[in-house]
Amino acid sequence: MIKINLVREGRAVRGGGAAPAATPSVAAAQASAAANVNNIIIIAFLIAAAVAAGAYWFIMKGKLTSAQEQVTSKQAEAQKLEAIIKDVEAYQKRKDSLQKRIDLINQLKQNQKGPVRVLDRVSQDLPDLVWLDRMSMGGGTVSLVGRGLNPNAIANFVDNIKNDPMFEEPELGSVTLVSPNPLIYTFDMSFHFTYAPKTDQATGAAGATTTAGATTTSQGATPGGRKP
Repeated sequence: MIKINLVREGRAVRGGGAAPAATPSVAAAQASAAANVNNIIIIAFLIAAAVAAGAYWFIMKGKLTSAQEQVTSKQAEAQKLEAIIKDVEAYQKRKDSLQKRIDLINQLKQNQKGPVRVLDRVSQDLPDLVWLDRMSMGGGTVSLVGRGLNPNAIANFVDNIKNDPMFEEPELGSVTLVSPNPLIYTFDMSFHFTYAPKTDQATGAAGATTTAGATTTSQGATPGGRKP
């Protein structure tokens, strides 16, 4: 005879009926796992963002340091250049001052030589029987007051001045007899002078020649360098 344990089967049936109650736990576990994954993703994103921010900060810091070093280098170079510029300016000032002194000395030397040369030329042009009482220079003009024993000697002096390459056409003021015995005549004369001699007229050729930037035309000159 076969016996069936109904109690165990009932328990088994009841146990089997309780099995569906375990499904919410699995869902909760899955939800928890999904939440953990999300948290991990968020944490990973935050870590990546922090790493990127740190890397960017280090890069920018390096650039800033490099820029600061360049600025410091440029400032040092600018200071050196500024010192050099000051030295050059001081040198230029000393050079200009020295050049002014040299020009002044040369001008004084020229002024000293000028009257001496003019006086030497006048003395060479002075003929016999004529002498000078007074001579003055100013503004490129020579003024003479002298005496002569006859009008012809005075006329020769005028011709000599006229044909001298350093002098322009003279202007004879007056010739006055001041002493009948012996005969003495006084005269006054003025003319312009130049330190750049005019064209030498000793060749007797009429023409125009440029000397020291000026053109002087000589016409009708005799072989002696004087007009007839």
